[in-house]
Amino acid sequence: MRTITFFLVGLAVHVVFFISIFDIYFTSPLVHGMTPQMVPLPPPASRLVLVVADGLRADSLYTLNPNGSSRAPYLRSVMEERGTWGVSHTHVPTESRPGHVALIAGFYEDVSAVAKGWKENPVEFDSVFNESRHTWCWGSPDILPMFAKGASGDHVYTHTYPAEEEDFASTDASRLDSWVFAQVKLFFQSAKSNSSLKASLNEGQNVFFLHLLGIDTNGHAHRPMSQEYLDNIALVDSGVAELVSVVEEFFGYDGRTAYVFTSDHGMTNWGSHGAGHPSETLTPLVVWGAGVHHAQRVTDPQSYSDGYLQDWKLEHFRRVDVNQADIAPLMASLIGVPIPVNSVGVLPLLYLNNSDQFKAESIYTNAIQILEQFKVKMTQKKETTLSFFFTPFQLLTESKQAEFIHQARILIQLEKYEDVISLCRSVISHALEGLVYYHTYDRFFLGCSVVLGFVGWTSYVILLILKTHAGLRRPPSHTAQILSQTLVKLCVCVTVVITVFLFIQSSPVTYYIYCLLPVPVWYSVLKESGTLTDLVHSAPSLPLCKCFGYFVLVTFGIELLVVSFFHRAMLTVGLAVVSVWPILSGLYGKAKFRSVSWLLGCLCLAAFPLMPVVGREPNIHLVTCAGALTLFTSVCYLLSSRQRTPLHLSDKQQFFAQMLHVAVCAYVPNLTHSSLQQKQGLPLFSQIISWTTLGSSMLVPLFSSTRLFHRLLSIFLSLTATYLLLSTGSEALFPPVLSWLMYVWINIEQEAMLAQGVSGRQELSTIDFSENIDITKLRQLKLDDIRRSYFFVFFVITAFFGTGNIASINSFDPASVYCFLTVFNPFIMGGLMMWKVIIPFIIVMCTFETIQVATQLSSRSLFLIVLVISDLMALHFFFLVQDYGSWLDIGTSISHYVIVMSMTIFLMLLSVVTHILTSRRLILWKRRKMHFT
Repeated sequence: MRTITFFLVGLAVHVVFFISIFDIYFTSPLVHGMTPQMVPLPPPASRLVLVVADGLRADSLYTLNPNGSSRAPYLRSVMEERGTWGVSHTHVPTESRPGHVALIAGFYEDVSAVAKGWKENPVEFDSVFNESRHTWCWGSPDILPMFAKGASGDHVYTHTYPAEEEDFASTDASRLDSWVFAQVKLFFQSAKSNSSLKASLNEGQNVFFLHLLGIDTNGHAHRPMSQEYLDNIALVDSGVAELVSVVEEFFGYDGRTAYVFTSDHGMTNWGSHGAGHPSETLTPLVVWGAGVHHAQRVTDPQSYSDGYLQDWKLEHFRRVDVNQADIAPLMASLIGVPIPVNSVGVLPLLYLNNSDQFKAESIYTNAIQILEQFKVKMTQKKETTLSFFFTPFQLLTESKQAEFIHQARILIQLEKYEDVISLCRSVISHALEGLVYYHTYDRFFLGCSVVLGFVGWTSYVILLILKTHAGLRRPPSHTAQILSQTLVKLCVCVTVVITVFLFIQSSPVTYYIYCLLPVPVWYSVLKESGTLTDLVHSAPSLPLCKCFGYFVLVTFGIELLVVSFFHRAMLTVGLAVVSVWPILSGLYGKAKFRSVSWLLGCLCLAAFPLMPVVGREPNIHLVTCAGALTLFTSVCYLLSSRQRTPLHLSDKQQFFAQMLHVAVCAYVPNLTHSSLQQKQGLPLFSQIISWTTLGSSMLVPLFSSTRLFHRLLSIFLSLTATYLLLSTGSEALFPPVLSWLMYVWINIEQEAMLAQGVSGRQELSTIDFSENIDITKLRQLKLDDIRRSYFFVFFVITAFFGTGNIASINSFDPASVYCFLTVFNPFIMGGLMMWKVIIPFIIVMCTFETIQVATQLSSRSLFLIVLVISDLMALHFFFLVQDYGSWLDIGTSISHYVIVMSMTIFLMLLSVVTHILTSRRLILWKRRKMHFT
């Protein structure tokens, strides 16, 4: 197989493996075709007011001030006198979109929906708003439109402020909440003189939704413990008190209004959210008004072991915790609308202040509503599975479903309401288990297909390496041709059987890809089985002890890398081990200065994984120090290399301009954050410098000298300038330290080549990237190249996780992009953060490309080993996904699998481009050689 063909096929295979994880684990849980279910009794409330304080933590609302006063006196009085309160437990990812979907629609959206936008619905869903008669909404333009778009008819009305108002540099983000309260007040005032609007308001089953973004914005900008955040809570509390007064006055104090106050997610102490820390998943819930229990005093200890009741001084008031999705059926029951058909929430009966019959009918309706989803899910899976392969969910067979409905109706007629409630809760539990069972019905089958393809691909690459570099090529024989023809026939038969099987089951197109991919892959493996036979025959002549030693070391190294995805400190252990490599290999005696530099570089880099994740403790002064360190190392290199490789005047001018640019970029974060602290907004100068630097970061190095170290220095200065603008603390020191270690690595690999006796070693300072490659000097792979490839993968992982940039979704800090923009824009901000993550990766990649040139090895050869190592890591994570039981652990392993596969695909793309360029240079070299001949 030609090199370019191999890379393209490999790229396609890895894209399939990459997409498969989303198709297996991130499919939408929604089904359609259910009949809406509603309680057949009159509801206790005619209208409902839902107030969502975006980004409000439970402890921030419930904890008292040091002087014993409440941060939210009105809501505190509601909790202690006329309402029921508790903690709403959210699910990962703790972001605004899935949080609001769980609150209003009652189901937990799959993780992939977070990346599909806040204003668009990847899959249409039902909600309390959709089931209501009318819904009026006020708040953020990022949240409200998705519920208006998904509603049937034209009865959801949204009122939003301009998106530009969501500015983290705002002098006071609480004005967003003030705007909402003011608009609601004006709305009710105007309704008094608008007869048609007043008539609509006086109808039943209406919802008023207030989305308050100020707390979240202040939390991101100033942290949840800041005075701005706490003052915003007080503003919301007074706003809610005034809101209740306005609503009650408008409706003549008829006692038919229910109120729900909660939050979509919490926030960490460093002002971020998205992961599963308790500060992100524990949100407040306060419910009062029509149909809601008044505060219940308790004397016995409550069954909560988290210790929060004592901290909040609420141990004598009944606490009722719920899952976030449970709030949707609660709201539906209060105003008498059907529970959203896709809801998986369980009605929290302890919030309801109504008759036992109403509670029994409500929980029965809830059970039927979830059972309807189960029936549709079961029918869909049954229709697409051959009857003799279909395994139904045993706890809820069709006969058991009919038995439950019959038994529940009899118990209601006999007025045995407690028995009805107990029976319905049991059925709801079984139905929810059944929904998961059918949703994941094909997961094991698809996982096995992907693993089979993965193992086959990795085996093929290993055989290709052995065939190419172990001298195991054999001439084609008659027996091999017969075996190849037999394999072709066998593969055709297997392909036909799989295709017919999937066609009969009406399987999606992607199922064909996942199930048929292993066939050609394993055909290629079995076709190269002769290589494995030759290896076995030549085993006595191989250095088995050395090979086994490398195998053990690589296995240990891969396990260390896998563990480092879960525990960043393992990278420190790995760097400590790597630091002594020159001593163990004997290089220390031949290159003491470089060996000591390597040791110090590894140990300095080892400190970063032990530091807190980026964004927790901003320290702009460290960014300035990083700029100074960058300039110092650059000057040291230029002074030390001026004798060996003198610079032209144009190169000197470019380096001077780049160093001056780094100095400016080190100053800009200080200027920006100082301006924001003084609430003077984002300086225009900072924006101009930042966006100009970003746009030129990949272009400026192309105009530098093509000498090896000169080009690398230009790349380093250009990328570091951008990195400084995206830094808020100690992570700014990471690129200079990493680059220092990469410089030492290039030099020490030259010494390793000399120690191995490789002839024709070229002086590093004389290497020019623009020179043509002499293919006669390219060598075969050696065992030591496995070590080089592993070092590359290790440094790539260190570049990703060394500062914790993507170790967790909640390590994102909006302050990192304040030099570029402060108005909330998730996609631009996310893109900037991804570029920050990629910068250290590019530094490592450029270093590895340099080592390939310096060690006289083709890029394809080393890349094959890198491909095997990364594929083994990805396969390891895929197996971890299969083993884990909790969704949080599964999600963590999936994210790590995605990272490894993304890295591999990126490397393959880069290798394809590199190979095309290299091939062109080889052709030019061949033509030149023929001309001279």
